[in-house]
Amino acid sequence: MQLINQQMVQQIINSFKDQELYVHLEMTTGAYAAHLDSTKHPAANFITNAVIEYSHGSIEGSGPYRVGLKMAKGWIYSEGLTHWEETETDRLLLAGHDGQGKLIVSLQLSKVPF
Repeated sequence: MQLINQQMVQQIINSFKDQELYVHLEMTTGAYAAHLDSTKHPAANFITNAVIEYSHGSIEGSGPYRVGLKMAKGWIYSEGLTHWEETETDRLLLAGHDGQGKLIVSLQLSKVPF
């Protein structure tokens, strides 16, 4: 993964507008590694292959970035994004890594299930 190129990510977000997409949204504060450090409070959430359609989407910030997707009856919001997979052409893969390179948050959009 590469550091986010905000303009290129915005172009992909715009190209996916008003289409049915599969979303994967995940956040963890270290739940996967909490067994190695009992001082960490494990917390996580996970949504995968939910079908969404947004009418407006944007990536904002100066890094880490945040993405908001406005749907007919609500919003999807993800913050702390630092990296993207720029070789993907038919899906958008975004991730946020901490200073140690550990995955904290991910937001993925695709026209096919993950």
